[in-house]
Amino acid sequence: MRDARLFPLFSGLDTLSGVGPKLLPVLQRLCGGSTVWDLLLHLPERWVDRRMRARFDETVPGEVATLRGEVIVHHAPYSDKSPYRIQLGDGSGLLTLSYFRADPRWLKSQFPVGATRIVSGRIEDYKGERQITHPDFVIDPAKGEAPPEVEPVYALSAGLTNRRVHSFALQALKLVPEGLPEWSDPHLVRLRGWPGFSEALNLLHAPARYDEDEFARARDRLAYDEAIARASAFSLARAARKSRRAPVIRPDAGAEKRLLRALPYSPTGAQLRARDEIRRDLASGAPMRRLLQGDVGAGKTLVAAMAAVEAAANGFQSAFMAPTEVLARQQFDTLDRLLSPLGYSVAALSGRDRGSAREGTLMALAEGSIQIVAGTHALFQDAVSFRNLGLIIVDEQHRFGVTDRMRLVGKSDSPHMLVMSATPIPRTLAQAVHGDLDVSILDEKPPGRKPVETRAVPDTRIEEVIEAVGRALKRGERAFWVCPRVDADEDDSSAVARHASLQDDLRVNIGLVHGRLKPSEKDAALEDFRTGKTRVLVATTVIEVGVDVPDATIMVIERAEGFGLAQLHQLRGRVGRGERASFCILLYRPPLGETARERLDTLRRTEDGFAIAEADFRLRGAGDVLGVRQAGATDYRVLDTGRHAAFLEIAAKDSESVMAADPALSGARANALRLARELLTPKLNTPDTDVKS
Repeated sequence: MRDARLFPLFSGLDTLSGVGPKLLPVLQRLCGGSTVWDLLLHLPERWVDRRMRARFDETVPGEVATLRGEVIVHHAPYSDKSPYRIQLGDGSGLLTLSYFRADPRWLKSQFPVGATRIVSGRIEDYKGERQITHPDFVIDPAKGEAPPEVEPVYALSAGLTNRRVHSFALQALKLVPEGLPEWSDPHLVRLRGWPGFSEALNLLHAPARYDEDEFARARDRLAYDEAIARASAFSLARAARKSRRAPVIRPDAGAEKRLLRALPYSPTGAQLRARDEIRRDLASGAPMRRLLQGDVGAGKTLVAAMAAVEAAANGFQSAFMAPTEVLARQQFDTLDRLLSPLGYSVAALSGRDRGSAREGTLMALAEGSIQIVAGTHALFQDAVSFRNLGLIIVDEQHRFGVTDRMRLVGKSDSPHMLVMSATPIPRTLAQAVHGDLDVSILDEKPPGRKPVETRAVPDTRIEEVIEAVGRALKRGERAFWVCPRVDADEDDSSAVARHASLQDDLRVNIGLVHGRLKPSEKDAALEDFRTGKTRVLVATTVIEVGVDVPDATIMVIERAEGFGLAQLHQLRGRVGRGERASFCILLYRPPLGETARERLDTLRRTEDGFAIAEADFRLRGAGDVLGVRQAGATDYRVLDTGRHAAFLEIAAKDSESVMAADPALSGARANALRLARELLTPKLNTPDTDVKS
C-alpha cells in the first residue's frame, strides 16, 4: 500500500490549475504518465541564463542575453516580407528588435520613444549590427519587474509552450511533501555535495540563479535516487527468491563425464566456470534465476545441456523455450544429436504439431518419459503438463515477456530458470539490465571456430560482390543478403527489389524473409534455407539472431552504414559456423560520415562482441544497443546509463549492505528506501513478479 505522504504526487494532472479535458491528453503524452509526479520527472533539458548584461557591446551573436536600453527610433517595414524594426541604445552601441507581421500600433505602445525597456532573447548578427528577433521578454522596469535570472527549458509537444509547462511544474512542486526521510546514503550525499531530494527538484524546475554545477549536482542526485530505488527492488527480488524452496539438483559427475566424452572438443574455461556457477545454484535449494550471456558461437547450448543432463540424472525434466519455430527445431536438433546417443529422451513441441504425434508428446511429458523438451510458446499452453519439471531454459530471453516466462514457471513448483542471450551487453549496463539476475558470461569461443573476414565495400562495386556470391554458390556454399527495409520506391536496396534482381543475376533458388510475412511464412522461408532448398536468403534483420546454417559462408549487409554496431555483429554471426572460410561484406553508400566510418572500422578490427557492444553504447546509447526495451535499462526517467554508469554499481552494493544489516527491513534507512521504490521504480520486468515494493 502506498505511503500516504506520497498521495499528492500521485494525483492526476487534471488537478493542476489550467489543465482541462483538451490539454490533459497532450500533457500526459509529453510527460509519459498521468500524475503530478510524472510531470516533475519531465525535467528541463537545459536552462537559459537571463542574468542582466551590463552593456550591449559585451554580447556575442548566438547567445541569449538580457539587456536594458532606451528606445531610440522605430522603422516601419518597407515591404510585406520585411520586419518592423525598433532600435534601442545604451551608450555602448545599438540593438535592433525585429518583429515580423506585428501590429505597429501595439509595438508603439510597448516601445514609446525615450522609454527604457528590458529585453531578453538570442543575439543575432544582422549586417554587422546586433539584433534580437521577437524577444522572449519585454519588460518595463518602471513597474518593478524583471525577467527571471534563469529559465528552465523543457522538451515540448504540439499544443504546449515552455512557459505553460513551467507554470504547471511550479504548481506540482508545491505538492512535494516536506520532511521526507533521506533514502540515499548520507555519506555519499555529503561526499558528492548533493542537495536533498526536494531541494534537487526545486533547483531543476525553479532555480533562483543560474549555476550549471548546481544543476548537474541536482540531476545527479535524482539519478542516484533512481539507481538506489531500482537496486533496492532488485535486492528484494533476490531475497524473495532465496526464501522459496526449489528442487535440489546435485552434481552428477558420471552424467557429465559421459556427455563431455562424446564431444569432439573440450569445453572452454568460460563454459566450465558457467557450469560451476549454475551447479551451485541448482544445488542451493532456492530457485535459480541466472542469465547465461555469451557472444555468437560462445557455446551457450552446451552449458545449458550440461545443466539439463544433471537435472535428468536427479529425476527432473528440462524445458528449452525458443521464440520461433525455426529456433526451437534448431535447438531440438542440437540437443537430440548431443544427448539422444547417451540415452536421454529428447522431444520437440511447437504450435505446428498436430494429431497423434502431438498427443503422444503431451502424454510422454505428463508421464515423465520425456526428459528434455525443446519448443516454442506451445510449451506453456494449458494442455501441456510435466511430471517433474525442474529446469527451464529460455533462449533469446529478451524476446519473451514476463507473462510468457511465468506461465512456464507455473508448470511446476518453483523450477530453476536459466535465460540465455547472444546479445552482448556493455559491462557498464549489466547492473541496469540484469540487476535481478545472477549473470554468467561466456567470453571465450570454442577452439576451431574460424574468424569471419570482414570487408567494407562501396556499393558502386556491388556487381563484383554479386559475382563473388555466384562463385561461392558454385562451390556448394550458401549466402545471406541483408537489406535495411522491406520495400521502397526507386530503391533497389530493399529486400523485395534485391530478391528480384538476384534471381535474375544468380539463377538459383533464392528465399525472401521479412517482418511483414506471417510467422508460418517466415519459419518456412528460414527452414528452406536451413535445409538447402534455397541457396541465398534475402532478408531484413529478422535473421539477426539464432539461425544456424553451417554451409552459409557469405553475409552481405547492404547499406551497412545505417545499422548499429551490435546489430551488424549479430548479423555477421550467422556465418562462420562451418569448416569453410567465411566473409562478411559491408556494402555502404559513400560518402561515409565520421560515426558510420568508425562503426564499420570497429567491426573490421574485432570480433569481440563485448568490445563491440561497448563501442556501440558509446556511439549510440543504451536503447539502440539493446535493440529492444529492457526493463532497468531504457526506462529510467532521470538516470543516463552512459553518464551515470558508476551509480548503478554503487547503488547495487549500497542496497545489498542495507539488506545485510537489516534483513527485517524495519530500520529507518529501509523504510526510507520503501518510499524511493514507490516513487522511482516502475513495474520491473523480472521473473519474480511477487516482489512487493
